[in-house]
Amino acid sequence: MVIGGGIAGISAAARFAQRAETILLERESALGYHSSGRSATFYHFGIGDDAVRGLTAASRHFFADPPGGEDLPPLWQTKSAMFFATSETMDQLTALETEMRRFSDNISRVGPGEMQAIVPVLKVGDGGAVAGLVDTGGRKLDADLLLQTNARALRAAGGEICFHAGVTGIAHDGSDWIVDTAGESYAARVIVNAAGAWADELAVMAGVLPLGLIPLRRTIIGFDPPPGLDVSDWPFLKTVFDDGFYMLPDAGRLLASPMDVTPSAACDVQPEDYETALAAWRVEEATTLSVERIALKWAGLRSFVADKVPTAGFAPDAPGFFWLAGQGGCGLQTSPAMALASEALLFGLPWPEQLREHGVEPHQIRPERLRV
Repeated sequence: MVIGGGIAGISAAARFAQRAETILLERESALGYHSSGRSATFYHFGIGDDAVRGLTAASRHFFADPPGGEDLPPLWQTKSAMFFATSETMDQLTALETEMRRFSDNISRVGPGEMQAIVPVLKVGDGGAVAGLVDTGGRKLDADLLLQTNARALRAAGGEICFHAGVTGIAHDGSDWIVDTAGESYAARVIVNAAGAWADELAVMAGVLPLGLIPLRRTIIGFDPPPGLDVSDWPFLKTVFDDGFYMLPDAGRLLASPMDVTPSAACDVQPEDYETALAAWRVEEATTLSVERIALKWAGLRSFVADKVPTAGFAPDAPGFFWLAGQGGCGLQTSPAMALASEALLFGLPWPEQLREHGVEPHQIRPERLRV
């Protein structure tokens, strides 16, 4: 039984259903209602540590050639990424370049003139961008299609999805986990906690030690570019420093985030005025754009554990309780690899060579590492 219908839960459930009777419980009316459906959904190597980048690299084949993909639109579209530094943050750009080159052959260093040719509105030189990295292996993911592709695979394997099935109680009867919802009660030998920002709350309900998840609010705004300016070929643009922003084109508009990391309770989080204004201000500081009107805005929660690496594996203190949590800001781009890892750990299978060849080992993601 998988609890949580975000990308982590649905992608893992699609694999589990090929080996065991599988049911997924989702308390909302649709998959990916919270974090997965509110992401900028970009695939790149400019986030996380080596474990996260390895999971990202190991996921590439699934996105490029998904099962049944000949009957589907592509899960991603080619879209370069460009990461830039100011004169004060060149050391961070150099470090990022070293890390990214370990996982991608598509990285090139660019100077002010090249960056401005790629994004004409970017301020360069004194006080602006002085150097950047271009990753031509970046991709814009289709989050909804990815969710539905996994749902189709789950159902095709005989699995079931139950909506409006918020969990109200969990107990172990000595052999099975008994999970109560408002409408039904279920029994399963193994439950998979893929409840996102609510994963620790679910664990406490079950009498299991929490991981120490920290949900953080992330805000995104959308605005129109100046009339006549074609932004469709612009890359995913991101600062290498934390107090910056990212921006990317989407359906004729530009989306931007101030990369806020505001602690939040697990909830249906909404954008706040300060972060909304901050996003617009950071865009105007780094570019010649003027955000005259914010056309849309939203917020989502990104949940992290202490080392910011996604977690999968059986809880050391509760037989049959399997963690799949802490995806942070990389849940979509690492979901195929995390599903593959979860399948191996849950069913006791050999560790997949697809993960090992990208440097991902079980100890990097298992929950025991967080209890040392």
